[in-house]
Amino acid sequence: MSGNRRKAFLVSAAIVGGAMLMTACQDGDAATDTGAAQGSPSATAVGDAATPSGSSAAGSGQSTDKSSSTAGKGTEGAAGSGADTGDGKREPVGQSCGANDISWSTRSETQAGGYILVIAKAKPGITCYLPAALPTVAFGSDGTQAGPAEQTAGKQIKLSGGTTAYAGVNPKTTNGNGGKELDFIIVGVGDDDPNPVSLPVGTITVEDPIVTNWHTAPADAVPFS
Repeated sequence: MSGNRRKAFLVSAAIVGGAMLMTACQDGDAATDTGAAQGSPSATAVGDAATPSGSSAAGSGQSTDKSSSTAGKGTEGAAGSGADTGDGKREPVGQSCGANDISWSTRSETQAGGYILVIAKAKPGITCYLPAALPTVAFGSDGTQAGPAEQTAGKQIKLSGGTTAYAGVNPKTTNGNGGKELDFIIVGVGDDDPNPVSLPVGTITVEDPIVTNWHTAPADAVPFS
């Protein structure tokens, strides 16, 4: 370090040290004044009026309530959440379906060389939305996952009451005798569904499987490869 730089460094250190010493002195004086104020009846009365022990807790609670109210107007997990309309308001939207919101069943079909029709209905009292995306269908312990049977995304489907959604699964799209034999499939609503379900389907051979989007008519859910 050059002489000039070292000198500048020492001067800066001295200034910082002096500032810290002055701050410490001021803090000490403030502490002394505070102690004196606490010993004075009039000072105690002012302190009680400004921050009584009960008011501090109440004030904290009021602040939390306001924060909670604000969160309820726009967060994903709140009942009042929804889609932003662009003017500071939110339009209510229904909750997304999870696998545990749905009553599931399957049916073997013979079209397109044979496929599995997955049938989804909302459980009683539940209204939810299947996203405009492929259902997640996996096979076996190695997690083989079905690819798309359609070139475009489907439409969001509202499940409620008598509405039923269908998706078609072709477990084997290859020729020959290859593949693995299984007797169940694992179905979830998207890759992030925390509660996928295992559905029995009889013995099937799985190799390069595909699945359709969700449809409201079973005839639209035939997985042509």
